[in-house]
Amino acid sequence: MSLIEFVIPTCFKQTTIVPVTKSLFSGCFTFTGGKDRRSGLILTIPLCTEQTSMEELSSTLDYLLGIPSDKCKARGFTVIVDGRKSQWNIVKTVVLMLQNVIPAEVSLVCVVKPDEFWDKKVTHFCFWKEKDRLGFEVILVSANKLTRYIEPCQLTDEFGGSLVYDHIDWVNKRLVFEKFTKESSSLLDELVVINDSEKSSQLDKERPPDCNFLPSLDPETVLQTGHELLSELQQRRFNGAEGGGVAWSPMDDELLAQPQVMKLLDSLREQYTKYQEVCRQRSKRSQLEDIQTKVMQVVNWLEGPGTEQLRTQWGIGDSIRASQALQQKHEEIESQHSEWFAVYVELNQQIAALLSAGDEEDLVELKGLQQQLSDVCYRQASQLESRQNVLQSAHEFHGTAQDLSQQLDGLLGMLCADVAPADGAAIQQTLKHLEEKLKSVALVGLREKGQVLMDQMSNQTSWSYGKDVPIDNKDNVDHIQGVMEDMQLRKQRCEDMVDVRRLKMLQMVQLFKCEEDASQAVEWLGELLDALLKTHIRLGDDSQETKVLLEKHKKFVDVAQSTYDYGRQLLQATVVLCQSLRCSTRSSGDTLPRLNRVWKQFTVTTEERVHRLEMAYVNILLIYLCDNQGDLPVEVEQETYEEVETVGKALLDRLTVPMLDLMMHAILIMDCQSLYP
Repeated sequence: MSLIEFVIPTCFKQTTIVPVTKSLFSGCFTFTGGKDRRSGLILTIPLCTEQTSMEELSSTLDYLLGIPSDKCKARGFTVIVDGRKSQWNIVKTVVLMLQNVIPAEVSLVCVVKPDEFWDKKVTHFCFWKEKDRLGFEVILVSANKLTRYIEPCQLTDEFGGSLVYDHIDWVNKRLVFEKFTKESSSLLDELVVINDSEKSSQLDKERPPDCNFLPSLDPETVLQTGHELLSELQQRRFNGAEGGGVAWSPMDDELLAQPQVMKLLDSLREQYTKYQEVCRQRSKRSQLEDIQTKVMQVVNWLEGPGTEQLRTQWGIGDSIRASQALQQKHEEIESQHSEWFAVYVELNQQIAALLSAGDEEDLVELKGLQQQLSDVCYRQASQLESRQNVLQSAHEFHGTAQDLSQQLDGLLGMLCADVAPADGAAIQQTLKHLEEKLKSVALVGLREKGQVLMDQMSNQTSWSYGKDVPIDNKDNVDHIQGVMEDMQLRKQRCEDMVDVRRLKMLQMVQLFKCEEDASQAVEWLGELLDALLKTHIRLGDDSQETKVLLEKHKKFVDVAQSTYDYGRQLLQATVVLCQSLRCSTRSSGDTLPRLNRVWKQFTVTTEERVHRLEMAYVNILLIYLCDNQGDLPVEVEQETYEEVETVGKALLDRLTVPMLDLMMHAILIMDCQSLYP
C-alpha cells in the first residue's frame, strides 16, 4: 500500500480516505531521519490526548516500515513514543501494537513520559520485566533525559535536539515520489506493451500493428517530473529546508529513493526511446500509406476520368470558330489536370525526401511508387501536349483555309464583274492586278499545314487504364483532304476564269488597238488629202515633167490605197472582236463613215488630179506637134490645132473649178446614196 493511495484527492479517485491519512499528516508516525547509536533509524510516535484508532496507527506503521531497505531494517529501530500528551492506556496499547507488528525490527522503545502523571501507574506494568515476552526493551524516560540514549543531533527540537525536520514537506515530497513511481511504472508497462506489439507486427507482416494503442500518460511530462525529483534527491534536500540547522538527509542508502528514481528514469528513457522509434516508424508507415493512397488517387484519376476526357475530345472542328471552341474546352481539361499535377509535384517531393532518409526496405517500394506516378503523369502530360499541338495546327489550318476562301471569293467577285475599261492601258492594269490576285492564292501553305496536322494525328494514341487505345481519325483526315481538294477545285475554276478573262481582255486590247489604228488611218488619209490639195498642183512644163508627176501621183495614190485598205481591215477586225466579246460596235461605227468619207474625197481629188495631168500631157504633146507640123499636110495641121485648142480650153475649164468644190459635190452625192440606197 502506497501513501498516494491514502491521500489522493477524491476528484481523481472515487474512494473514501482511509484513516492512515490523518495519522500520517498529523505526524503520529514519522521517520525524522535521526539515527541511534547503532545507526538504526529512529521512529517517532507522537501521541495526543484524542483517542487514536489502532487500525489507523497499524496501517500507518505498516506503510512506514515498507520504506526502509532490508539492510536498514536489519540494524533495528529505536522507537520514541511521545506520551506526554496522551493517556497511559494508549501508550501501553501502542507498545503492544509494536510487539505485534515489528517485534524483530524494534531494538529499543523509549516512552517519553509526563513529568508527574505516570509515577504510580508504572508500578502496575513494568515493561522491563516483559522484555522477553515483548521482544524488545522498553524504557520510561523524561524528555530532558532522552539524550542519554540518543545523540542530541539525532533528535528534533521537541526532544531537546538539533535535528531539523519538516513533516509536511516530507509528506508532500513523498507524494511526488510515489506519484512518479506509480506513473512511471504504469507508463513503463504501457511502453513495453506498445514496443513489443510493434516488434511482433514487424516480424509478422500479415498482422497489422495496433496504431490506436497509445500511452495514457505523456512520457515527456513523466520524465520531467522524474528529473526534477532526482535533482532534489541529489541535492539531499528532500524536505526542502533552507537556512540554519542541519537539513534532514534523504537516506538514499536506506530508503532507496534515489536509486529507484534513477532506475525508473533509465528504464523509462530506454523504453521511451524505443517508443519514439516506434512512433517514427508509425509516422513513416502512415506517411507511406498516405502517399500510396494519394498516388493511387492521382493514377486512377489520370488513367480513368482524365484519359476519358481526352479520349472524347479528338475532333479538330470544321472551321476556325469550331477549333477555337475545342481549344477552350481543352484549356478547361488542362486546368483540371493541373490540379492533379500539383498533387504529383507535392508527392514527388515527399517521396524524394523519404528516399533520402528512408530505410532499405522502403526504397524499392518508394521508387516503384515514384516511377509509377512519374510514368502516368508524364504520359498524360504528353497526351495533353500532343492534343494541344493538334488543336493549334487545326486552328492554323482552318485559319489558312478561311483566308484562302476569302481570297478566292474576292477573286471570283472580280471575275464575275463586268469589265468596261476606258482604254488599253486600263485593261493591262486590270489584267495585271487580276494575275497578282491569282498568284497570291497559294495552296502550298494549306497543303503543308494539312500534312503536318495529319502527321500529328497519326502519331496520337490514347492511354486508358494502362493500355494503348488507337484513335479513329478517319473523319478528321477526310475533312482535311476534303478542304484541300475543295480549295484546289475552287482555285482551278478561278484559274480557268482568269484565262478566259485574260483572253477577253487581250481581245479588248486588240479591239482598242484596231480602233486606234483605224482612227490613225483616217488621220493619215486626211493628211494625204491635205497634201494632195495643197502641194500637188503643178502640171509640168513639158511632157517629161508631166509624165514624172503622173508617176509620183500614182505612187501617192498607192500609199493612200494601202492606208485605206489597212483601215478597212482594222475596222473589219473590230467587228469580229466585238462579236467575239459580245459587245456593240464601239467607235468603229463612227470610224468607218469617216474613213469612207475621207477616202471618197481622196479618190475624187486624185481622179481630178489624174485628169488634169493627162490633159496637160496631151496638151503639151499637141503643142509640140503644132510646133513641128511643117512636114504634115494642111488638113492634119488644122485638126491638130483645133484639138489643141479644145484640150487647152477644157483644161482651163477644169483648172477654174476648185478641188474643194469637187470634193463637197462628191460627199453630197455619197450622203444622198447612203440615205436613199
